[in-house]
Amino acid sequence: MTSADLAARREQALGAGAPLFYRAPLHIVRGEGAYLYDADGRRYVDMYNNVPCVGHANPRVVEAMTRQQATLNVHSRYLHEGVVAFAERLAALHESPAIESVIFSCSGTEANEVALRMARFATGKRGIVFTDATYHGNSDLVSQLTRVGAAGPKNPELRAIPFPQTYRPLEAELSEGALADAYLGRLRAAIDSLEQEGDGIAALIVCSIFANEGLPDVPAGFMARAAEMVRAAGGLVIADEVQAGYGRTGRWWGYDVTGFTPDIVVTGKPMGNGLPLAATAASRALVDGFRARTRYFNTFASSPLQAAVGMAVLDVIEREGLLANVATIGAELKQALVERKPRWDAIGDVRGHGLFIGVEMVKDPEARTPDAALAAELCNRLKDRGFLTAPAGAFGNVVKIRPPLVFSQGDAEAFLDAFDATVADLHG
Repeated sequence: MTSADLAARREQALGAGAPLFYRAPLHIVRGEGAYLYDADGRRYVDMYNNVPCVGHANPRVVEAMTRQQATLNVHSRYLHEGVVAFAERLAALHESPAIESVIFSCSGTEANEVALRMARFATGKRGIVFTDATYHGNSDLVSQLTRVGAAGPKNPELRAIPFPQTYRPLEAELSEGALADAYLGRLRAAIDSLEQEGDGIAALIVCSIFANEGLPDVPAGFMARAAEMVRAAGGLVIADEVQAGYGRTGRWWGYDVTGFTPDIVVTGKPMGNGLPLAATAASRALVDGFRARTRYFNTFASSPLQAAVGMAVLDVIEREGLLANVATIGAELKQALVERKPRWDAIGDVRGHGLFIGVEMVKDPEARTPDAALAAELCNRLKDRGFLTAPAGAFGNVVKIRPPLVFSQGDAEAFLDAFDATVADLHG
């Protein structure tokens, strides 16, 4: 069967509009470590997928999953020590004593929905503030936060603010401190608006490293001061660590990189290395308050299978020293890409943390005009050379580099060779 035939069957089975990457979509049949293999046996270096954080088909995770499924998997209305131990271990990974208890779910969407409801219950307020180019999930409430842009949200309980950045700053020629003040002014205005038109702010929710916004360099001190401002107004701070957490930046949590302390932390994608697993972590008081109001139950969450797989993922990260691997290789890869910037003026910026790097493509380096078409072309040509990336960011012009945490030095060097060859083709 050709890929075109399979794509036609897929459209009939799943409906038109279910997105696929690349001009010539890939038919992937197997994964191992940082590699994916297509139906013809060709190997690709996976530089996009953060779900298999400890590698595709990781043998420790597969063994834990197989053993537990062969022993017991049941819902959470029974005692099971493995579930309790996993929750304890996850909470302990946060240095903040405010993170004590966990509510498990199956997706980042569910976990963010729990977090938003938790904040509303705890504060008695309804207002939610988020950035204008974010993504936090697909439920009715959470999807209203997605990429609202300059028009802003339609829901009167929601307020969008410009995401903090230094590349296309809110105001030109400001010092970094003054720029942070300018963005904080927008947050202040959003909070004031919620207080004037409703009952105030329940929560500020952000991806800790602003991943969907394009991994911007955030003005120093902004996040810590933003958290203080929200709490002073009676709200809570939610760190969406679905993309930023689990060692992606070279530290356990993205909020450690951007310098703030959250009240509620959401995790998801990499937790189960492919098994649906997510969590909302907070203080015992916040979690108890949420449970008292909702009697929350999730058929497939807080299960022995989730716990066994979740524990195995943490074991691999710690035993194989993957945080150090991410920090070292990520810093070297980012620096190598920064050094290539002067060679091609279409590279407007190189940003990121650890093994989450964005290469911003522009039409004009002075005007910094986004070039989404060039980013897409670059990703397609890198795919043809065996490296899987994808466009992202507020304008769709940032080449997203986000490989599994087991990505090696050799993989990085091979990617740079492919990148150079692709740029040579495009740059002439």
